[in-house]
Amino acid sequence: MKTKTLSAIGGWQSFLFCVGMYVIALFFSIFVCSSIFYAMNAKPSSGKEAAYEVKSIDKATTLASLSH
Repeated sequence: MKTKTLSAIGGWQSFLFCVGMYVIALFFSIFVCSSIFYAMNAKPSSGKEAAYEVKSIDKATTLASLSH
């Protein structure tokens, strides 16, 4: 009577799947966490800062402009 044998890679399929999912999840978590970190700790913009200029023509009308 012949016995069925599994291929060498077939026995490792579930283990390799779990390792692959772990690596993918680790990559995305590092990407997401670093994006959040850099968004919260952004360096101030170098160069010109935005300057707001508010002009009052009369008490009812106010103009505001933004220069870059």
